[in-house]
Amino acid sequence: MKVLLAQELTKVNSDVAAGNRRRLASLGVAMVNIIGSPGAGKTKLLEATLSLMAGTIRTGVIEGDVWTSRDGQRIAACGIPVVQLNTQGACHLDAAMVSSALDNLNLTGLDLVAVENVGNLVCPASFDLGETRRVVVLSTAEGDDKPGKYPAVFRGAHAIVVSKVDLIGHTDFRLESFERDLRLVNRTAALFPVSARNGTGLDPWVHWLCGVAKSGRRQSVSQRGR
Repeated sequence: MKVLLAQELTKVNSDVAAGNRRRLASLGVAMVNIIGSPGAGKTKLLEATLSLMAGTIRTGVIEGDVWTSRDGQRIAACGIPVVQLNTQGACHLDAAMVSSALDNLNLTGLDLVAVENVGNLVCPASFDLGETRRVVVLSTAEGDDKPGKYPAVFRGAHAIVVSKVDLIGHTDFRLESFERDLRLVNRTAALFPVSARNGTGLDPWVHWLCGVAKSGRRQSVSQRGR
């Protein structure tokens, strides 16, 4: 009997993630890993984002959930190619799951793959999927103390989206306090306060995401020119 230690399993995941990254880079496709708690507004943010990027950035979506395909159905209703991944109990996606989902997307017709990870601020932080950029979504209803309580996920993020800012007057969330604590663990991540419901702050976020997608295309062209 072979016993696999956690370190070995992490290395296996890292190796598969590296393969995902090479595969996507060779095709000029960027991938973003979107992490957030259940109810943070990840799917609503994706719906609004996809609408604004329509006709500009060709996007496919990988939807991660423990059970049901409800979020995947919402994205499919936007006319976007989507693959639903159900973990059936696991609290995160891993690189092998994402690799199988990529097999079911027409990557040559895409600029960007958006992965909506399973709702959780802990487990997904430890698993590289092969993403180009990692994004954390936090709603104002969750409180402004999360960077201090869950530093690992915020430390590894390239961008932070504070969602549901239209509700901020009904919460104790203070953006200044949040940003102060965030900068103690991550000095460089882009910060986007947004409301997917009324459109507040979406333009800068979409501009950033389009830049990620375009950088993937430039990298592919550069590699082919060598």
